[in-house]
Amino acid sequence: MIARNVSIPLGDAESVSGILSVPKNFEPEQILGVIFAHGAANDMNNPLIQFVSRGLVQSGYLTLRFNFLYKEKGKKSPDSQSKLVQTWQSVYRFLSTHPKFGPQTIVACGKSMGGRVASQMVAEGLLPVSKLVFLGYPLHAPGKKDQLRDAHLYRIPIPMHFLAGTRDALCDLERLNTVLERLTAPWRLEVIEGGDHSFRVPKSNPVSQEDTYTQIVQAVRSWLSE
Repeated sequence: MIARNVSIPLGDAESVSGILSVPKNFEPEQILGVIFAHGAANDMNNPLIQFVSRGLVQSGYLTLRFNFLYKEKGKKSPDSQSKLVQTWQSVYRFLSTHPKFGPQTIVACGKSMGGRVASQMVAEGLLPVSKLVFLGYPLHAPGKKDQLRDAHLYRIPIPMHFLAGTRDALCDLERLNTVLERLTAPWRLEVIEGGDHSFRVPKSNPVSQEDTYTQIVQAVRSWLSE
């Protein structure tokens, strides 16, 4: 595996950092690329994103994880929706047009906010990826299960893979299943026992943290290979 630090231009003299990981025996015509977007309270070095990215690279996938601009500037509050969209588009363009490593097929994988923004873009025709992976979809705010962020999901035409923890305060499984039943695009749900919104599990959980992350890698890898 080759890991490269990259700078991704956004325009207006701004740029964000990324890490491009390339598997052994790379052949752009035959490989699938996965772009990872982080959640609101973390960055591209989030342990879950790092673990899943590394696991997919070891399985032969190319991955690119990146920071949104507010994290690049050391800020806590997320960028505006338009800036988040611009960043996603710039990262997609960077990878898809890369002269050496640009894969023919790209999948968007987002943790919480990163996945939500990607899915909204796909619904609006602004992000031409082939599949969507949600590492914890933020279906609702904590304690507000009656205010779902689901309207755009029904307009998405590409396959979606939802991974959800049984202790996720932002994604009630009963409500999620109700949403999934109404989707028109193909979907799969992987339930992570004991996982919270970041798939952290309590020490009393029968499955360790590392094995929980491994389960996620295996689930995503299996789905991508279909």
